[in-house]
Amino acid sequence: MKAAMKAKDKPRLTTIRLIRADFKRIEVDERIEIDDQRALAVMDKMVKQRRDSARQFSDAGRSDLADQENYEIGVIQEFLPTQLSAAEISSLIDAAIAATGASGMQGMGPVMGQLKPQLQGRADIGQVSQLVKQRLS
Repeated sequence: MKAAMKAKDKPRLTTIRLIRADFKRIEVDERIEIDDQRALAVMDKMVKQRRDSARQFSDAGRSDLADQENYEIGVIQEFLPTQLSAAEISSLIDAAIAATGASGMQGMGPVMGQLKPQLQGRADIGQVSQLVKQRLS
């Protein structure tokens, strides 16, 4: 935050303040101290919200607002762990399916329950869910 202030990078500073405000809101509302796992979940949710907003802005022909949302996604992702490759995600899915013994769509819940903590902030859970559905069907 200080680096953004010194560089007078107003869009970046605004995004960092949004992240901090979301953390503070959760701490006050729930009377808890945010740990790393919860911080990843919050930032993951922020990225998902911005992707949805950017898609809606693009569909509506508002490329300026879509660009702003995409910039915010980039800033938020800087604070998330590096994204896993498709091969790494595939191997984690295979391991989760083997560990749970899932053999159909009824096994989707346990597989996703095992994968979600491992992938939080490191992959798009929605895309992982689609891959798991393909494997189990």
